[in-house]
Amino acid sequence: MPELDRRTVIAGLPAAAMLAASTPAPARPTGTPVFGAETFTLPNGLTAAVIPMRRAPVVAHMVWYRVGGADEPPGLSGMAHFLEHMMFKGTTTLGPGEFSRRVAREGGRDNAFTGHDYTGYFQQVAADRLELVMRMEADRMANLALDARETESERLVILEERRQVIDNVPTRRFRERLATLLYLNHPYGRPIIGWEHEIRAIPREALLKFHERFYGPGNAILVVQGDVTTEQVRRLAEATYGQAPPSPRVERVRPQEPPAEGERRLVLPDPRVREPQMARLFLAPSARAEPDESDALQVLAHILGSGPTSRLWRALVDPGLAASASASYGGDTVDATEFGLHANPRPGVEPARIEEAVGEVIARLLDEGVTDAEVAQAIRQMTAGAAFARDSLMGGARTIGATLAVDLPLDHVEQWPARIATVTPTRVVEAARAVLRRDAAVTGWLMPGERRA
Repeated sequence: MPELDRRTVIAGLPAAAMLAASTPAPARPTGTPVFGAETFTLPNGLTAAVIPMRRAPVVAHMVWYRVGGADEPPGLSGMAHFLEHMMFKGTTTLGPGEFSRRVAREGGRDNAFTGHDYTGYFQQVAADRLELVMRMEADRMANLALDARETESERLVILEERRQVIDNVPTRRFRERLATLLYLNHPYGRPIIGWEHEIRAIPREALLKFHERFYGPGNAILVVQGDVTTEQVRRLAEATYGQAPPSPRVERVRPQEPPAEGERRLVLPDPRVREPQMARLFLAPSARAEPDESDALQVLAHILGSGPTSRLWRALVDPGLAASASASYGGDTVDATEFGLHANPRPGVEPARIEEAVGEVIARLLDEGVTDAEVAQAIRQMTAGAAFARDSLMGGARTIGATLAVDLPLDHVEQWPARIATVTPTRVVEAARAVLRRDAAVTGWLMPGERRA
């Protein structure tokens, strides 16, 4: 699921680690860790992960809070994202905007993002400036100042952000409305940025309570990647974050989805749309709930929709029915997630023909299965980029942080290549049969045309 950045919308996290793996491995292998992260926990409850990378004297510093849009009270959607904005508006020692200005003066950069399951803050700075950003981040963890005027001013900024990145972007309006159909009861159906009328209603006092409840060290994860050692980070963490009083880990209690029954459909016309777009979504288990099935669904998504050699591409794009076709699955969530099929018809091709072709691809896969060669190729392609993942200063920090923030174990990332190599054709088809149920799908079309009043 996408994240909402305070400056832009981010499509998703970097893929988990990718190592070359051309042959299946034993059932539960122990391979070389992808990032080699080391972890420790401070007495006040803060979890920390360190990824040494000594190629250049720079570091990526991240703090993740186990709270996102799905943890907000009913009727106050957008609160997690609103608080993310307010974290830049000053503390008892720093004035509004001073955090980012100080990072910039040191030659660094900073930003933040909000997802359904977490909120994250990061800086990239020279290694000898790590203590500075840790001290400032620890300061706003404990001493956030929510000035009333700043709060109301930022509310207007967020409302304008919603207009810019959601209301004025047809594909994002489409995705927002589809989510409300896929999730009948779960808060994943609410937009991360919030509904406009609820953003207007969020009280300053509720933001303060939200910060007090969720922004303690026991609910936070520190991730540092770069030119450091674990002992260096531990020492700095104890001197900064370690000064905050202990806080409990906040348990997530969320409404869950009832069994999916009955196909749901959406047709959303928009005069700014030139060509139709189709999305068919299915509710799918997360890696937390069904780790083996989640691995198989990753391979299934690759076989179905990973480019010119995929089944959807060959069935829709090669014959000229569609300009593009793809599949998606993101299992690194706290609760049930989505498996998606997507297509953009070529001019003159009727939506019914696209749906028929997509249905034929799925029916054939369920009837005939997938081949050993398809699975082996998918595994090779999925795991081919691990060396590049290791070279990215932010890639490891983002992947490790997101994994820990949704309560997956560190090995979910570190052993991913060896684990994904154990997926078999049988497991892929079993996962497809469990998830790709047309009688429980959400099918949406974004169409050219006038918006209804």
